[in-house]
Amino acid sequence: MVYKDVSDDDGIEVQEGEELEDFLVEIEILTECRHINIVGLYDVYFFEQKLWMLLEFCGGGAIDTIMVELEKGLTESQIAYVGRYMCEAVRFLHSQNVIHRDLKAGNVLLTADGQVKLADFGVSAMNKDINQRRDTFIGTPYWMAPEVMICETFKDQPYDTKADIWSFGITLIEMAQMEPPHSQVSPMRVLIKVQKSDPPTLDEPNKWSMYFNDFLKRCLVKIPSQRCTATDLLSHPFIRDAGNDRKAIMALLSEASADIKEEVVVEDDRRSVDSSVTTDSEPVDSTAESS
Repeated sequence: MVYKDVSDDDGIEVQEGEELEDFLVEIEILTECRHINIVGLYDVYFFEQKLWMLLEFCGGGAIDTIMVELEKGLTESQIAYVGRYMCEAVRFLHSQNVIHRDLKAGNVLLTADGQVKLADFGVSAMNKDINQRRDTFIGTPYWMAPEVMICETFKDQPYDTKADIWSFGITLIEMAQMEPPHSQVSPMRVLIKVQKSDPPTLDEPNKWSMYFNDFLKRCLVKIPSQRCTATDLLSHPFIRDAGNDRKAIMALLSEASADIKEEVVVEDDRRSVDSSVTTDSEPVDSTAESS
């Protein structure tokens, strides 16, 4: 039995029961695809019959965890900042013929100084060349591109790196609304819903800029050949200059790490204290003492 475990500072914990071969592709990708916006792999070794992968420590944590802790989504400037560097990582991966296949907020990490790191390549694919396609149904349904959903049924319609662009767009909606589209339905039903419905949009588009809405429209195109590449998206006004200022993302990290202490006064305890003070201060009955 093989584990990918967590030390005090590094590592990602996954479920038990996986074999060594399950990790070879991830190890190969992390070894060969070095990029500032991809989590770094420092070492891999066996210890006590476990496989340990020592990964770059990202003190800010995962985006989905931050949203849960703050009980709210990200602001548009924060989404644009994260999106800019996610797109940089995706462009690099695609240039290396790698399909991530599981883009979502839970796999996007922040360092303590606001760097964005793409993580978790456990279901990723490394193609031999740019023309290779995949026909494996894999990933997380809510973020999955339509062409990935149907490949299990139609093996003659494989997918390529454009599948990541759809998942990228879904992830941006998730960061805005805390959940991906169709999160209220079961994973099996979402496979049908995505196929039959128009591409998803923000629940309240008017609350967001036209640039954000247009960016999502370019990511969430159901026909892969008409979908933008990561290189195309990097020139879009929504994210083009978003990486120049870290103030918004540092504000997010500060808010997430803030120690909030609330003083809770229990009414029963207050009455008990008041009663004790009153009793202690009551005058002694001298008549009763003398008798």
